[in-house]
Amino acid sequence: MSKYEAIIGLEIHAEMLTDSKMFSGCRVVDSVEADPNSAVDPLSVGMPGMLPVINRRAVEMAMKVGLALHCDINQFNAFERKNYFYPDLPKGYQITQLENPIATNGQLNIELASGETKRVRVRRAHMEEDTGKLTHVGEGVSLVDYNRAGVPLLEIVSEPD
Repeated sequence: MSKYEAIIGLEIHAEMLTDSKMFSGCRVVDSVEADPNSAVDPLSVGMPGMLPVINRRAVEMAMKVGLALHCDINQFNAFERKNYFYPDLPKGYQITQLENPIATNGQLNIELASGETKRVRVRRAHMEEDTGKLTHVGEGVSLVDYNRAGVPLLEIVSEPD
């Protein structure tokens, strides 16, 4: 018997099904079916001078998920830039809620087959934008599709219950 015990929490990234992207009016398309780079606007690819405007529908959806998970909904929300370099992130940063998530301190109760209820604590749920998609087509060759860049995501983080 090992003296170590695995303790696992989850980070679930859920795409919010809105008509437009998280911080622009650019339409959201099926990133599998649509032609590559057919739903890209200047904000998605980080063109200078473009300012983000939040997607109200995404905020409403995130709040509904937070309420369904019995979370506290924060009255003050803020977004930060998470800076990193990767080819599918043309801006060099991702807009996310690191310090002020929309929802905190929730729980999901799951009824087991035995009739017992298992409680999974939810640490936080925060909004962020998706990145682009890399497709590796050969040795040292990758293609970038920015259709997904800017699509609204809700990241739900559980406690290790």
